[in-house]
Amino acid sequence: MERSFSIPISRRDLLKLAGVTAVGAVLSGKNSVEAAEKISGELIKYADKKIPVIYSVDVCVCGGGPSGTAAAVNAAKNGARTLLIERGIALGGLGVLGCVYPFMDTHAPNSDTPYLAELKNRLREKGIEPFDGVTQQTWHNPEILAEIHDEMCSESGAEILYQTVLVDVIKNGDKISFAIVQTIAGLAAVKAKIFIDATGDAYLSRVSGVDYERGYEKTGNNQPLSFRFEMGGIDTEKLYKYVAIELKEDWCKSKLPYFEIAEAMHRKQRYKLEEFMARGVETGEITQDEAEYMQAYTIIGKNGVMSMNCPEIPVKFSATDPISYSKAVTFGRKMMRNIARYLIKHLPGFENAFISREAVMLGARESWRIKGKYYLVEDDYHNQSKFPDAVCRTAWFIDAHGEKVSEKLPAGCFYEIPYRSLVTEKISNLIVVGRCISASFILQASMRIQPTCISIGEAAGIAAQFALQNKIAANQVDWAKIPAYKRSYVSQG
Repeated sequence: MERSFSIPISRRDLLKLAGVTAVGAVLSGKNSVEAAEKISGELIKYADKKIPVIYSVDVCVCGGGPSGTAAAVNAAKNGARTLLIERGIALGGLGVLGCVYPFMDTHAPNSDTPYLAELKNRLREKGIEPFDGVTQQTWHNPEILAEIHDEMCSESGAEILYQTVLVDVIKNGDKISFAIVQTIAGLAAVKAKIFIDATGDAYLSRVSGVDYERGYEKTGNNQPLSFRFEMGGIDTEKLYKYVAIELKEDWCKSKLPYFEIAEAMHRKQRYKLEEFMARGVETGEITQDEAEYMQAYTIIGKNGVMSMNCPEIPVKFSATDPISYSKAVTFGRKMMRNIARYLIKHLPGFENAFISREAVMLGARESWRIKGKYYLVEDDYHNQSKFPDAVCRTAWFIDAHGEKVSEKLPAGCFYEIPYRSLVTEKISNLIVVGRCISASFILQASMRIQPTCISIGEAAGIAAQFALQNKIAANQVDWAKIPAYKRSYVSQG
């Protein structure tokens, strides 16, 4: 696809616009304004300042997590001029930056949409076999996954704007006209015909005036945050022999190099390591909160390294309160260090281990969720609801940490997610993807896993281009009327 941005601009030129700016500063002053006019030819007024429009595109995706990246790639490869905005310097969100590994299995038959299948094939091409033959989880490698995301964006023609944070929007009636972003050089604007909210926290939607909710309807609590990390220097053979052979833990059926250990207190499943963690509480080496939940996975391609799915930060810390969230970082890091010290001191195989990497973002299982045209509820899970406008299927169990962990659906069963849960009545050129689509707290606990979010993003990219091509509003797209060969998923209902 030949890309033709109406306002091309280089990093060097963008820096010129700002003159001498510090992080967090905004573009201001006569010289920077004149420079902007010379380069872009278009300025807009925002907060009593003139700021440059640095991109004018068909589709602007805000958030480069698994769902946002899928949306950007699919919009671009179908012919839309696409910009992907990412606040970090790597795509992949929690799967890359948050150490959330591996991808859980949807438990639904034939649930892999084309983009997701291609992602797994590319892992194989780079020497990472994603399947262990037993669990059906997708065992990836964070650094290689980031490389694949970059490659797929480049091949599709999607542009990426890294180290850029969404600040605000400018609307015209029921449409978003501009996204206001903070770049490394200061404030700027992005003009687009369709916007896709892949922020995870529904921020683009909320700042645009979309109705939303957060937390559990009964308590107001979010699901607990996690602060994941990696540990290196582990003798995984020794660990395997101790846990799988000496303790006779058969919960993880796979064998090295695919191996995981886990314990979660106060659940129906009884883990062999629960007593081990409980001893740490008795001796005062770890707290009860630190002992409640511990899980670790080997990482394919990183010998002697395990991804630690812990600590789980107490639910008193909120994923939607900035002060509470910030305190959770400090509290969670302390929990992380205590758990690591305890494992090094007492767990066979961890004697020479060390913390090799901390996540650069907390793991938020749930925060804000939009209220869209269709609101998914728990009954949709149990009733295995099907929809003509379904964009994907899943059967991952209801996994609401701290509130409810539901029984699994019967083998071969699943429910579907409709396109109407991705759009709202209030903003006509907005599509929402990922864990913040229109769903109740309990239902969201099932659809939030990465493969499902990827498939949702894939559909959003396809729908965005279809809307542009047919000159209809994004929230008026009837997914069922898109030709089947163009859709990433066709409902079986």
